[in-house]
Amino acid sequence: MNLQAVKHPTQNLASDWWKNSVVYQIYPRSFLDSNHDGIGDLPGIIQQLDYLQNLGVDMIWLSPHFDSPNVDNGYDIKDYQKVMAELGTMADFDDLMAGLKARNMHLIIDLVVNHTSDQHAWFQESSSSISEQNPYRDYYIWRDPVNGAEPNNYPSFFGGSAWEYCPSRGQYYLHYFAKQQPDLNWENPKVRQEVYDLMRFWLNKGVSGFRMDVIPFISKPEGLPNLTAEQLEHPEYVYANGPHVHEYLQELHQAVLAPFNAMTVGEAFGVTFENAPLFTDASRQELSMIFHFDVVRLDRDNWRKTEWSLPQLKATLAALDSVPNEQGWNTSFLCNHDNPRIVSHFGNDSAQWRELSAKALAMVYLCQRATPFIYQGDELGMSNFPFTQLDQYNDLEVKGMWDKWVATGKVSEAEYLRHQAQTSRDHARTPMQWSNQPNGGFSIGQAWLEVNPNYTVINAADQIRRSNSVYCFYQALIQLRKHLPVLVRGVYQDLDPEHAHLYVFQRFLPTSTKQNGSRIWVAINFSETEQIWEIPSHHTDCSMSQLSVLLDNYSHSNRPEKRRLQLQWEKNSAHIRLEAWQAIVIEFQN
Repeated sequence: MNLQAVKHPTQNLASDWWKNSVVYQIYPRSFLDSNHDGIGDLPGIIQQLDYLQNLGVDMIWLSPHFDSPNVDNGYDIKDYQKVMAELGTMADFDDLMAGLKARNMHLIIDLVVNHTSDQHAWFQESSSSISEQNPYRDYYIWRDPVNGAEPNNYPSFFGGSAWEYCPSRGQYYLHYFAKQQPDLNWENPKVRQEVYDLMRFWLNKGVSGFRMDVIPFISKPEGLPNLTAEQLEHPEYVYANGPHVHEYLQELHQAVLAPFNAMTVGEAFGVTFENAPLFTDASRQELSMIFHFDVVRLDRDNWRKTEWSLPQLKATLAALDSVPNEQGWNTSFLCNHDNPRIVSHFGNDSAQWRELSAKALAMVYLCQRATPFIYQGDELGMSNFPFTQLDQYNDLEVKGMWDKWVATGKVSEAEYLRHQAQTSRDHARTPMQWSNQPNGGFSIGQAWLEVNPNYTVINAADQIRRSNSVYCFYQALIQLRKHLPVLVRGVYQDLDPEHAHLYVFQRFLPTSTKQNGSRIWVAINFSETEQIWEIPSHHTDCSMSQLSVLLDNYSHSNRPEKRRLQLQWEKNSAHIRLEAWQAIVIEFQN
């Protein structure tokens, strides 16, 4: 059934309305359990809408809520037009939409259309028969065996081959992820129309757009040739460069997105900086923006943890800022449901430095020229779980890679677990810590994944009460971003890219240099010792009366009003002194 576009709230907004937004990602099964079955749900989200509104975010990204067997925590979809029973009902979804609209907040949902569940009706039909009379015969990627084995050497991201044999057809089907997640055949125009229809279904319900899961993978390599040894090290760069991906996205934009003025953010795993503008240049009419993983994977080699340095991080952020042309736009994030916690990854999660470094890192990604995405719990400074053994993990990827690396004797159990303790996706998926009550107030029942034991000291109830908490700092920073256009659209410039411990950058509006708030400095100390930044001579032509510290993580206010500089701006010696993990925003008044 073709659902036609109806009047939608975003149709009355500017075409780039999402650039001014601050997005909050909810992983629903880990947010709040309302019925005490140990799994978060939609009514639990509804209960905390005031919490989200008070934080200051204006858009929610809801990770998959569709009917699913949960092989990959909802990213294996059985029915796109039905809510997963564990999460609630369609009536609950409608109540969630109503609650968000009442608070002038937007909702985007996960669009997972590179693959479905193997329990989806399309796959059940497609796998039943190879007959040309089967209308679903070509809804997926099927190939005959080659020499009695897989059609090629494509690997799955979850371990093993990306091909699975189906006896009823006598063929293999392609799955870039789990074998229960067969890849759809986007070359079939009927498949594309099915996708457009399901998108219209949710847009007509009031959602404002989509986060598009592994969307560059929808076009498969021409002829499906074997990968070279080098390509096998990082197959995502092959999978993300199919010959028709831009053709498909432009068709999708014209058919669905444009009539609704919908926002899209694509998961761009495998998309290089050089190719990114092809997806996000507004004149090409494909996606609004994409997620680059170069920052969050800076110190990763697949599941292995590697070293990183602050100059490397700054260089990556600068390169990322330079990617969009005048018609493009970026996302800014340091965590999501697939990456470890920010404060454990880039900060210091010890008792002494956790809150200060969590605030400093918030300043890093909320002050970029991009739409920021906050992952649930990062506004509290939630940290990595102290995993020590395999049976503590839920993640399918962890277990699949165990079979590939440990079970085969390629690496030791101790080495594998040491790396996963720093890199696993499950760190971000532990339940939200609402209070110091059992299970962190997430559920009265046994939580589906163990709650981090530090919930007694890291929880929302405590932080809402404390004016100097991480949560209140996020509030202040979000309000500052909304108060100052320069923090949204101003030019970005790193002022000292090679400094080993300080990250100092400015944002400025070159077309309005005579206005207050047209130039901002952000200075962050990434170390546990005092640091002094020698100010370049061409930046010392101002007086104390022209400077205001708008935000300081050592003593911050919830209000975005200017206040006099409290730190040492030592004009005569031209340097700024920052304490350990101190982070400040300075405004220059003309």
